[in-house]
Amino acid sequence: MIIGLTGKNASGKGEVAIYLKEKHFIYYSLSDTIREEATKRKLEHSRNNLIKLGNELRKDKGPDYLAKQINKKIKQQLSKSQNFVIDSIRSPFEAKELMKNNGFVLVGIDAPIKLRFKRLRERNRVGDAKTLEDFKKQEQRENLKSDTNQQLDATFGLAKKVVVNDGTLEELHKKMDRLLMELK
Repeated sequence: MIIGLTGKNASGKGEVAIYLKEKHFIYYSLSDTIREEATKRKLEHSRNNLIKLGNELRKDKGPDYLAKQINKKIKQQLSKSQNFVIDSIRSPFEAKELMKNNGFVLVGIDAPIKLRFKRLRERNRVGDAKTLEDFKKQEQRENLKSDTNQQLDATFGLAKKVVVNDGTLEELHKKMDRLLMELK
């Protein structure tokens, strides 16, 4: 089973990934490919830098480049595991590339915007929006209609399953347990 995660900022994708890792899923993140490149270029790992660099990589190497890098890693690990979780799928091209894998399911993680902003403020990462208005503007930038940009709404629309993360962590885990039973 290969579960791909998509969703807006602070929706809970990372929490779902952590939970699936605890269930022995091998974890990959498309953002890790971008972070590796940012490190090579000595760029700060701020959200804005990573978004710009991701868009640049998609433009220079193709809109499905990040997903192709993950597919290579999955193929190398198939003999060790059949369960993978892939985080940070932000483009329909990435989703479609990953859908070439047998057993792949794209899962959208969703939560109300005010709750997501509250979570964002609590985790306090470099480059995170400081106001709800800035948060909304940042999300608009993440939905520009271009092959080389992130298109979170279009990607979310490809999800075969949606998990609404509007409660406690324990409630999220129960929802994921139900989803895993459904997918087996």
